[in-house]
Amino acid sequence: MDYINAFWVGGLICALSQILLDRTKLMPGRVMVLLVCSGAVLGAFQMYQPFQEFAGAGASVPLLGFGNLLWKGVKEAVDTYGFIGIFMGGFKASAVGISAALIFAYLASLIFEPKMKK
Repeated sequence: MDYINAFWVGGLICALSQILLDRTKLMPGRVMVLLVCSGAVLGAFQMYQPFQEFAGAGASVPLLGFGNLLWKGVKEAVDTYGFIGIFMGGFKASAVGISAALIFAYLASLIFEPKMKK
């Protein structure tokens, strides 16, 4: 049942994002920012954790999960370091994921030899 919940919740998030892209004049970057901010707000109101426990990877993998991760990092850093934690918490919490994405993207570019569009 965990796989089914992850599949339909992740699909619903993607479908709603696609509807926003198709039916509004929002640019893709703004929709992405909206998703990240929504994840952070849901995390701040402690609504994201129960949602993530229900949906598993369907909630943690999309950009909503990234926003929640940033919120957790900032909250933890503020509790530990005070005001300066606002600036360092998000970077510390997301560094591994961002670093992995950069490394794997670079390795993929070496293997598949990307070309510029004409």
